[in-house]
Amino acid sequence: MLLRSGRQALEEHSVVVTRKAHSLTGRITWPLMLEAFKGVKRNRGAAGIDKVSPPYGGFAANLEQNLRALMRRLKEGTYQPFPLRRAYIPKSRTERRPLGIPAVRDRVAQEVVRRLLSPVFERLFHEDSFGFRNGRNAHQAVRRVLELCRLGYRIVLDADIRKFFDTLPHRVILRAVAAQVADGNILRLVERFLKSGVMEAGVFKPTIIGTPQGGNISPLLANIVLNHLDWQLHAAGFVFVRYADDFVVLCRTRAQAEEALDFAERILRDDLGLELSRDKTQVTTFGKGFSFLGFELSSRSVRMRAKSVEKLRNKVRELTPRHHNLDAQVIGKLNQVIRGVANYFVTSFSHCHRQFYKLDAWIRMRLRCMKYKRKSYGDNGRMRLRYFRRLSLLSLMDFCGA
Repeated sequence: MLLRSGRQALEEHSVVVTRKAHSLTGRITWPLMLEAFKGVKRNRGAAGIDKVSPPYGGFAANLEQNLRALMRRLKEGTYQPFPLRRAYIPKSRTERRPLGIPAVRDRVAQEVVRRLLSPVFERLFHEDSFGFRNGRNAHQAVRRVLELCRLGYRIVLDADIRKFFDTLPHRVILRAVAAQVADGNILRLVERFLKSGVMEAGVFKPTIIGTPQGGNISPLLANIVLNHLDWQLHAAGFVFVRYADDFVVLCRTRAQAEEALDFAERILRDDLGLELSRDKTQVTTFGKGFSFLGFELSSRSVRMRAKSVEKLRNKVRELTPRHHNLDAQVIGKLNQVIRGVANYFVTSFSHCHRQFYKLDAWIRMRLRCMKYKRKSYGDNGRMRLRYFRRLSLLSLMDFCGA
């Protein structure tokens, strides 16, 4: 069956909820420390206030000594994280998303705690939660939405939680973790991660609310908190798909969608101290289309949403300023961007051929402008497709053919 009965699912969920995890601190072992460091090394990332970018610097040079010292502090409960380094990335043309970047040592500590907590909560998560879970990804979430559409759920509550990571109350996070974890040391570690503060322009600022984006443990904490919303929606009979703080509720009638909106708003406000963004939350249909996880979904097609296209264009603009020279390094960086876009948007369910055809032509136009320091249609004949192939420039359309 596609959907299990609500009663059966809730009974299974209630059985595992009653079992608390004890003595997680005792599971902090040398092999776990090594695996956590390897995970941090694979993820790389920007430097924190220690100015050390994983996996480089003094921490890796004296790896065993540093890991054993960190393990001792974690087990004894004397560990204190450094403040996070504040950084910003573009969210839209007018908004920036704040990040909190931990030091390498703190990344490893967060990864250790994440690996301890993840098995405890994974068994509790709803089957229609897809974000930041092993064996699950955004494409599965989109496929699930399309599957529900084919089953007749064609009215959609497209919900957006207002500044989720920035406004999530610490008490809500700690209460949700403590509901399943009885190890006081681990609970204190989570609290210290949340309250470590940030350094911005050389000034320390305390963090009294929110879980900073950029830390290893933040996605897991988001899932732990929003799991309550998942099961409340399930118990009320609603069908939904959630990826981290991005979720849609699929209904058969507009009245059900309006009811789901009121219900989700009440649960978020009263139980979790959060609120929906009225500007970005809407009740719509598959006929009109809606955005989800970078795609524009509709009854006609599944394509890149306009923001995803503009994000790609902005990256290409940064790499192809007209006053720079066209060389192999530019082509290499462009190929990384093109490959990343294609790997995400070329799927069995997407229809991006027309968009890719136009984007490929636009990218070639940018490169011609770099080469000749002008924009002229006459240059199309001077730099034909075979010239770009000799440069080894990738094409989005090539990925569609593959």
